[in-house]
Amino acid sequence: MLGFLNGIVWLAKGVRVYALVGESGTGKSFRAKLVAQKYGIDLIIDDGILIRGDTLIAGRSAKKEQLYMAAVKTALFHDKAHRDEVARALQRERFRKILVIGTSERMARKICERLQLPHPVKVIKIEDIASRDEIEKAVRSRKVEGKHVIPVPALEVRRNYPSIFYDSVRVFLRRNFGAAPSRPRVYEKSVVRPEYSKRGRVSISEAALSQMVIHCVDEFDDSLRVRRLNVRSDSQGYRITVVLEIPFGTTLASNAHALQEYVVDNIERYTGILIEEVNIVIDRFAPKR
Repeated sequence: MLGFLNGIVWLAKGVRVYALVGESGTGKSFRAKLVAQKYGIDLIIDDGILIRGDTLIAGRSAKKEQLYMAAVKTALFHDKAHRDEVARALQRERFRKILVIGTSERMARKICERLQLPHPVKVIKIEDIASRDEIEKAVRSRKVEGKHVIPVPALEVRRNYPSIFYDSVRVFLRRNFGAAPSRPRVYEKSVVRPEYSKRGRVSISEAALSQMVIHCVDEFDDSLRVRRLNVRSDSQGYRITVVLEIPFGTTLASNAHALQEYVVDNIERYTGILIEEVNIVIDRFAPKR
């Protein structure tokens, strides 16, 4: 409720949230300043840090984490102290527009909720601002060389994250995507190599995820029985369908939403992955024991 009220307050102040979304490694951070220039955006939230112009204002970068799962949690502001620090910084800053970068719309919305910001009024997909060749080149760089981008100058990154700094690149922005021509600007971006990118990526199999779902259902109510379970994944996250057997006379309708939230919250908390949806299907009623 408090987060909802804070979102209303931001809206009353005229604050508008934009989101830039795309799969990991497709060049979102590299093009963040281009989006900010086009829409006149004051602040950027990228991988756990709050950025204004060329300065890191608050937060900590997910790219500093040693492990991939820890990096995902940092990007999602899982830690209370981390999100409180950034939320307080947002209260101090004067701004009208802010850009949230995420791998999906749901991730962007979750970041907004955790920082008590309104949901995005506009979602820009990486495919809208980068060509297929540009995206494929960015993905190759990520997979082969483990390179990531932080959209601030090298001096700022060296001061805050010297252990992961790799290189810097200057970008001359000319494109305006149909907007009135503006004076071209040169932006410097930092290239980093996180520790977790050197060690390889950790993934969760559908079998392991299914076991976690079954465990969550049992913890929530041990009278429920999982008859079938389907797990699918796409660029937006994981989609889970749980087919249940419940005791005759049990009214699950009032608790179905609570069960969905319980499964989503626990899996996201312990793994860092995003659950896009959990569908619950009652397959049969069993006699009470």
